[in-house]
Amino acid sequence: MRVSKEELFNLMKQKFIKAGLNEGAANDVADVLTYADHRGIHSHGAVRVEYYSERIAKGGITANPNYTFEQTGPASAVFNGDNGPGHQVAKQAMEKAIEMAKKSGIAVVGMKHISHSGALGYFVEMAAEQDMVAISMCQSDPMVVPFGGTEPYFGTNPIAFSAPSADERIITFDMATTVQAWGKILDARSKNESIPNTWAVDATGAPTTNARDVHALLPIAGPKGYGLMMMVDILSGSLLGVPHGIHVSSMYQDLTKGRDLGQLHIVINPAYFTDLDAFKLQITTMLNELKTQPAAEGYGEIYYPGERGILRSKEYDEEGIEIVDDIYNYLVSDDIHYDRYHGKNRFAE
Repeated sequence: MRVSKEELFNLMKQKFIKAGLNEGAANDVADVLTYADHRGIHSHGAVRVEYYSERIAKGGITANPNYTFEQTGPASAVFNGDNGPGHQVAKQAMEKAIEMAKKSGIAVVGMKHISHSGALGYFVEMAAEQDMVAISMCQSDPMVVPFGGTEPYFGTNPIAFSAPSADERIITFDMATTVQAWGKILDARSKNESIPNTWAVDATGAPTTNARDVHALLPIAGPKGYGLMMMVDILSGSLLGVPHGIHVSSMYQDLTKGRDLGQLHIVINPAYFTDLDAFKLQITTMLNELKTQPAAEGYGEIYYPGERGILRSKEYDEEGIEIVDDIYNYLVSDDIHYDRYHGKNRFAE
């Protein structure tokens, strides 16, 4: 099923309003999800609507939160999200961070007591669109073994980075700190296919190629990814006084309770460090040079971070965004949710 960007946004927004969000919050959440699907990041798009709607309807996402913003220093602040929609909290916190960085050159804004906030690329691009450089990171519930371990301790703990150029191009690097997303393993299960032995481990901690034996995911680059996961957890969790590591709340176990997650935005104003136009021109030069680099056999060409998402968005503008039929049928239905997620384990099983 293919739908226009506008139709998808409106369907998701109306579903969130029906679940209990006010129009402003529903608009923000739907906008972040539409961004993800429009870039081909379908793991963070419409596939999440029913889960969010169930959590909203059951009280696990505060429908009418009382947000508070405290600037704790010239370049630091904390945004308390009252377990409201993480997408809206992260968006408003980034707006504050950009405003602060314009005045002080840099801003570090932590968000605490929030729900899942979706694709981090959306938020860092907000800064790049205003000639800023940004980094964002957030914690998630445990599904990854520490290097050499057998039981999950950290989450997929993603990191995103964005920077502007002298033309319309924006660098957007958005990655989980795991080798592969859980959605890829689900896809392999549905097709009865094996997976590479670098993706996950079984219950004994041994690498597995059987998608149905997966007990936990593996960090990227072994101990390096493990260290990155810890760094993200400390900066977006411990630094903000919210639960860390194995204590981070489950996405699915109890949808009636807030998740109390943490996230951190860092925004840098290049004009405080160098000539802004020269900085942006250097980024453009870098991108142009990368595009002229010889590609290895089988790769066709070199892409800069975020470029393939832009190419997908142009394709989707012409042909519509590809959405799974079951998800579309849910979006156009009168149902808010089907009680699919409450009480499930970390892999929604």
